[in-house]
Amino acid sequence: MTGIAVSTTINGDTIEYLCQPDETLLDVLRDRLGLTGAKEGCGTGDCGACSVIVDDRLVCSCLVLGAEAEGRRIETVEGMAHGDQLHTLQQKFLEHAALQCGICTPGFLIAAKDLLAKNPDPSEEEIRFGLAGNLCRCTGYDKIVRAVQDAAHVMKGA
Repeated sequence: MTGIAVSTTINGDTIEYLCQPDETLLDVLRDRLGLTGAKEGCGTGDCGACSVIVDDRLVCSCLVLGAEAEGRRIETVEGMAHGDQLHTLQQKFLEHAALQCGICTPGFLIAAKDLLAKNPDPSEEEIRFGLAGNLCRCTGYDKIVRAVQDAAHVMKGA
């Protein structure tokens, strides 16, 4: 395949791939690299299901070209757990039943991770604002907010 050669860091690992000039980062992650955690919900950046962190900035990977990842540091939901040990946010989402169908869950987890990295002690309002770019059609948002609050509390104490 011909295309643009990209070298980037994903979840701490140096990765190289070829992509087409118009190929999104979401498509690269899912179709070329097998990182299927990020989901395509809308393809227009409105739902947050494809959220990833690029150089410490939360982005919708459907709005970023794969070629733009050159030299960047990317974090996906696959990088949150360490082996069999879930990230605190993942554990709290399970404990609070903050998921149902699962399409939005990876995006919420990444958005919450980004939020807590920037604000380790957010109020309920700050959590709701920090997660506002993510849509869920199954759970409502209360369980998600409670899971993030609980994770923040545990992570503060760690």
